[in-house]
Formats: sequence, structure tokens, C-alpha cells
Amino acid sequence: MVSLSVVIITYNEERNIARCLTSVKGIADDIVVLDSFSTDQTEAICRSFGVRFFQHRFEGHIEQKNLAITYALFPHVLSLDADEALDDTLKQSIASVKSNWTKSGYYMNRLTNYCGKWIYHCGWYPDRKLRLWDSREGKWGGVNPHDKFELFQGDNNAGHLKGNILHYSYYTLDDHYRQVNYFTGILAKSQFEGGKRTNLIVLYLSPIVKFLRDYIIKLGVLDGKAGFTISRISAYATFLKYRKIRQFQKALNSKK
Repeated sequence: MVSLSVVIITYNEERNIARCLTSVKGIADDIVVLDSFSTDQTEAICRSFGVRFFQHRFEGHIEQKNLAITYALFPHVLSLDADEALDDTLKQSIASVKSNWTKSGYYMNRLTNYCGKWIYHCGWYPDRKLRLWDSREGKWGGVNPHDKFELFQGDNNAGHLKGNILHYSYYTLDDHYRQVNYFTGILAKSQFEGGKRTNLIVLYLSPIVKFLRDYIIKLGVLDGKAGFTISRISAYATFLKYRKIRQFQKALNSKK
């Protein structure tokens, strides 16, 4: 049987972290929390669970998660965000894998709770995530803030587990709008630095395409009012990202 380190990064997660830590009881042989100097009760709550608690200045989601792995006692790692928890089926699946580990890593589905409602459409489910892996077989990559763990050998030796990561994403609409503003700023900067440019046609057409895709093609309509709200705000996020990219473009052009 392999020993398992659960690794979590945090910043002001007093609302979520206890639920996350409770959900991994019985399968975690080691729990590491890497915190970005929270100012709320996150540290006190973590220490009450007996985790190994470390702090480091936040330098980006990818950078922070790769650093967090280095604190793990064991190479086999389950990575969770503080606003996530394991359902009972997934917990049982992970326990079984610990007894018979045969893959480089394991995918699992993530089910999101939006303002009290579980969302099964809008492109939000099954939202497959590679969160259980041998840390010697890959590293965190992607484009901030959309990090993803990438296996060196690709997904040829990856499995999939039954059950869901339960993602408690937004408690209020204000939470959603705040994160949209925060994430689009990071994403626009990352994409602009990677060479992405845009124009007025993309700025105004892309949000319409995004809404139609999420609400109609991805069946967000079946999630009722929440589905409409998610699709509308996702379209706004698309507009906001491209508007911020254009702002970077204008700033660059003004220096020429």
C-alpha cells in the first residue's frame, strides 16, 4: 500500500478549509498546507487538524502548487483546493487505489456548487481533473490562473476514479464577480505576454459565442436560473479578458 500526501494551498480560507480537511480523513497519511500569509483563521483551523503548515509569498497558482509538492513526505500526492472536498464514493476509490496503485496518475470528476445549487451543465461538469498522481511523473503547468498537472508521459498511463470532487465555488454573485475580475486580470496578462492579441470583432463577438455555447450547446438551460446566470457571467468574463488584453496592447503601442 502506498502512503499518500494531501497537498493544499490556501489564502484566507477559513470558510472552506475545515470541510476540505475533514473529507480526507482516513486516506491521508500526511497533510501539507502551503499558505500565502492568510489574515483570517485559516492557520488556526489547519493547526487544529494537525496538518503540517507552511507559509510562502504567493507568486502564482502554478508556482505555488509546484512548491507545495516539495513539502510532501511521500511522492504519491492528492492535490486539492481549499474550497474542494471528496465525496464518499471518491474517497473509497482513492482508498482502493492506495492498495493497488497501477497508473502514473488518476483523473476524477469535479462537481461544482454554485450559490447552493449543484451544476451539471454549462460546461461545468464532469470537469475532469488530474489530482492524484506520483509527483515524480509530472509537474504543474498550464497558464495562470488555469493550472493543471501534466504527466511527463502524457495520459497514456492515467486512470479515472469513480466519485466527485465537490467544489464549493461561489456562495454569492458578488463572489463570482470578484473572482471573474481577479482571474481575467491574471489570464489576460499571461496570454498577452504569450503573444495573444485581439481586436474589436473578437471583443464583442466572443462573449456572444461563449453565452450561446454554455447556455444552449452545453445545456446550461437545464440548470435553470443558475444556468442562465453562469452563462451570462461567463460571457462577461470573456468580454472582460479581451478588454484587458486590448488595454495591454494600447499601453504597449503608446510606448512605441
